[in-house]
Amino acid sequence: MTSKRYRQTIMGLNQPWTLIASEQGISQLLYPPHVSTLAGLNQDFTEMIEDRGLFDEFGIIELLEQYFAGVPVSFDKVPLDVGGTPFQQSVWRGLSQIPHGETWTYKEFANTIGKPSAIRAVSTAIGRNPLPIVLPCHRVVGSNGTLTGFRGGLQMKKDILALEGISNLKVAGHERFQF
Repeated sequence: MTSKRYRQTIMGLNQPWTLIASEQGISQLLYPPHVSTLAGLNQDFTEMIEDRGLFDEFGIIELLEQYFAGVPVSFDKVPLDVGGTPFQQSVWRGLSQIPHGETWTYKEFANTIGKPSAIRAVSTAIGRNPLPIVLPCHRVVGSNGTLTGFRGGLQMKKDILALEGISNLKVAGHERFQF
């Protein structure tokens, strides 16, 4: 038996973000162009139930609206229902340790969560984070202090960090990351 999946769209950074949830909690936060990757859920997006009430019950909509308005918020009390391996889940939980308005390097983050020798695996898990913003993968930066690695692109990462008052990062990095 498959569980029901729910969806709700909200606006953030002048574009639609789509929340996906089960009755147990939030499972994904998608943004353009990645809303089109819903095929990866092995479910038809149109068959998901649109139910703002469930998302209001979880408190996620109000928190995201505040966040996108530049207000520091905590998502710690929002119920989550994310898949992933136990290793991925431990990395994703660890992202919540990075305080609002701060950035950590991938190396600092790997050390903090007790995986100093697994920095590449940690980085890969961060890249598969199903709940950007809620589990703040955008707060992890390159060891040289540059913006690196974000599915939404580095401009989006820069814009998200700017909401938190972080604007002092070098944005050039490796030439393939320039924007």
